[in-house]
Amino acid sequence: MSSDFVLAGADWLKSSYSDGDGGQCLEFSPTPAPTHALVPLRDSKCPGGPVITVSVTGWSSFVDAVKNGEFAV
Repeated sequence: MSSDFVLAGADWLKSSYSDGDGGQCLEFSPTPAPTHALVPLRDSKCPGGPVITVSVTGWSSFVDAVKNGEFAV
């Protein structure tokens, strides 16, 4: 599987758990083709900065853990 995909013009969605004062902001992009099986993530305060990718399975597990309150706030 290649992780070479273009994110220029990608749609980014901010986490509903991000607070409104500019801190702890995470965005993900559902734009890449599902064949990549990767979810791109970035810091919304630095949209031109680095992007990391995680597997769809890893992302789903993380989202479920957040929903279940498994992380201390």
